Amino acid sequence: MPTEPTWLSPREDRAWRAFMHAHHQLAVRLRRHLLEDSGLTEADYEILAVLSEHATGSLPARELCALLQWEKSRLSHQTRRMQEHGFIVRDTNPADARSSMIRLLPAGRRAIEDAAPQHVRNVRRHFIDLLTPAELDILAALNERILGHLAEDPFPEHSTPDEPALSP
Repeated sequence: MPTEPTWLSPREDRAWRAFMHAHHQLAVRLRRHLLEDSGLTEADYEILAVLSEHATGSLPARELCALLQWEKSRLSHQTRRMQEHGFIVRDTNPADARSSMIRLLPAGRRAIEDAAPQHVRNVRRHFIDLLTPAELDILAALNERILGHLAEDPFPEHSTPDEPALSP
């Protein structure tokens, strides 16, 4: 027999809803700015940023999936679109011919280098500058606690971020 859930108190509900609403609104605002300012989608930016941070500008597709926490099909679709725009290229992985390497092209490097300064200004404007240094430290510590908990209690193996595993 199912047990009654422990419902959120008014304080807990306020904190949860404010957190979720602020996160959603901030993400929407930053995505809109990014697209208007640079023509890049959030997915474009994520891939270009990860690749640009690596000395070689390239990563095996499997490693890129893991870093982004994306499904293989999502990465495949996104990289195909970015390849059409001349931002990246998919090469055969010399270490494993069954897999591919995603490599940043000069146009992709220019795109991330052009987009990043305005994106950081928007992050500062809509997030960082609203908080004191002490509040930033507290927020970082709280989110690191949540991330630590999630890392210790991983999602079931047969699920995706958008689709929880079904009970047997």
